[in-house]
Amino acid sequence: MATMTDVARLAGVSVSTVSYVLTGTRPISEATRERVLAAMAELGYQPNAMARGLASRRSNIIGLLLPLTGRGLGATETAFVTGATEAAREAGYHLMLCPVGTGDADELQTLATQRLLDGFLVMEVQLEDRRVDLLRKLEASFVLIGRTRDTTGLASVDIDFEQTVDDAVAHLVELGHHTIAYVNHSEASLAGGYGPAKRTAAAFEAALARHGITGVMVPSEDTATGGRRAIGTARELCPRLTGVLVMNENAALGILAELREAALDVPWDVSVVSMVTSAAVADLASPALTAMTSPGAAVGAAATRVLLRRLADGDTSSTYQELLPCVLEVRGTTGESRRNKNK
Repeated sequence: MATMTDVARLAGVSVSTVSYVLTGTRPISEATRERVLAAMAELGYQPNAMARGLASRRSNIIGLLLPLTGRGLGATETAFVTGATEAAREAGYHLMLCPVGTGDADELQTLATQRLLDGFLVMEVQLEDRRVDLLRKLEASFVLIGRTRDTTGLASVDIDFEQTVDDAVAHLVELGHHTIAYVNHSEASLAGGYGPAKRTAAAFEAALARHGITGVMVPSEDTATGGRRAIGTARELCPRLTGVLVMNENAALGILAELREAALDVPWDVSVVSMVTSAAVADLASPALTAMTSPGAAVGAAATRVLLRRLADGDTSSTYQELLPCVLEVRGTTGESRRNKNK
């Protein structure tokens, strides 16, 4: 396999001159450049990806900032990553997963200043997110998969949580459910300003008022045990509860188990809608979960395409927002309220 030294010898130049031709870091006469390129072609020399990146001032690598918690990635979260990866690959880019959360400022500073990555996708976005503040300060190219509280000057692609919650509540109301619980993410997520948890909480209150029904929101840890506890609390607070929304996939499985052990029939005694859920997860439950199916792969792909456009345009400060809806897929956990039918 030909090396840079072989190219330099055949072209009659120094190795550093070959390097300058590849990277463009110093001006080289057109005659010398042509001689080096001819030597490369004759020897079949292929510069490595990093050298090609240096020549264009691009690495063709984008980073996905995704804090990894102890629970790891479920099927729904993985869809976002898969969508981003495929969109990057189609454009000739690679995607690198960077487990960087809001408290990892030093690590993010290193990533952003080393220039190994052309730009960033940011997941698990908080309403006030220190990663966003730092990337702005460094004038890095980035796109949010999610939204901060203030979106001015930021590009973001997100799920339309407000529409998703309203559609889920409307589905239950149409089936005669007038007392509904919302099992949200954990108290820590809410206290930390996790965007989806906060947005859906506000959307749930608005939907209750819009439809003229009653309900309660209960936080839950992202575990089956957390779901069991949450539905128990919800039933204590709302004894006439017949409908449940859940934003927390692992908790949803615990909710179904707890209702079954309480001798309540799903969906006729209590109907359950899982929000922002992948079809794969919904089908694992028994009965299969009626779900507002997550557009995770589409969101990841759309965010990547927006980032690549901004890189091409050198845009780091214009405002862009794109919201994608979840789609209702009715399965086995929702039905007409038995209490309503018996009136």
